Amino acid sequence: MSDPLITNASVVVDDVRMIYRVNAEEGDGRRRRLWHRATQVHALKGVSLVARQGETIGILGHNGSGKSTLLRIIAGFEPPTSGSVLASSTPTFLGVNAALQPELSGTRNVRLGLLAIGLTPKQADAAMPDVLELAALGDAIHRPMKTYSSGMGARLRFAIAAAAQPDILLIDEALATGDAATKARSDERMKTIREQAGTIFLVSHAAQVIEEMCTRAIWLHEGQIISDGPAHQTARAYRWWAWCEAKGETDKAQVVLDDVISRYSRVRVSLAEPRNKRTRKARARR
Repeated sequence: MSDPLITNASVVVDDVRMIYRVNAEEGDGRRRRLWHRATQVHALKGVSLVARQGETIGILGHNGSGKSTLLRIIAGFEPPTSGSVLASSTPTFLGVNAALQPELSGTRNVRLGLLAIGLTPKQADAAMPDVLELAALGDAIHRPMKTYSSGMGARLRFAIAAAAQPDILLIDEALATGDAATKARSDERMKTIREQAGTIFLVSHAAQVIEEMCTRAIWLHEGQIISDGPAHQTARAYRWWAWCEAKGETDKAQVVLDDVISRYSRVRVSLAEPRNKRTRKARARR
């Protein structure tokens, strides 16, 4: 695919590369002499994509494939080594480690969170009932957050972030927990964001979550996009590959991988700014 028309684009990622420098330690065993050797880790290798208004895009990949790195770069938390990222508005980032105040109750944290994402005190008061309903924590909302399970904390953070009515919402593994009722509420809220011409990125290694919650899916493998298409299609291919890997059937897994790679055409984008459309590099809100 060459030079796609960037109509209704909310996020444009152009040939992004991310290289980390780390120090590896080595020893000779008996004397245990250690020395440091500068090593480069190529987390992303020329990633390009165009996200449009109204899309929910799942990002799949095994641990270390570059999923969270890509999300953090889109969020503006760290600059890429090379390449460009443009966003039509400031993204709102929701991560499983996004910190509120563990000593405070869920109710107090909701109010703090709403103020932190830019709502006025009056708007925060008005939004509270909807946030509490979406989080669905029951009486636990009055307990300190430090007593919450990871799933409870994730639901609370999602409910707070969704109250901002973000144009661009970035979610890192936050919705993989919860019962059917909780999932239904989250699905409905994400649908509302999409209908308001928002864009959602959802990072997960769970193909079923991506298939059920997204309209489009991107498969990252060793820092490169190897598939980008309808969520059900990409998720099913990833699920089959992951099953083969888990069963130790590496030959079958490689066949799946080769087939997926052969079908993917790398996106090349032009960042010439459209007339009357302002795009800018933006740092995400937490």
